[in-house]
Amino acid sequence: MNQDQIAGNWKQLKGKVKEQWGKLTDDDITKLEGHQDQLVGKIQERYGIAREEAQKQIDTFRASNKDLWPN
Repeated sequence: MNQDQIAGNWKQLKGKVKEQWGKLTDDDITKLEGHQDQLVGKIQERYGIAREEAQKQIDTFRASNKDLWPN
């Protein structure tokens, strides 16, 4: 997947991220662009959950949106 595809997919994906984790602000999501690994920490922070739980949620979300999520 090239950088243009990742950028285009991120635009679609961030709407789905906002639906899934409504406590994340638009600013949070914008800052996460290109730094998807930081999503775990932001979800953990906003929802007050363990890192492992945040990672589990992301893994489930990622499996449901694998066509948009870069490998």
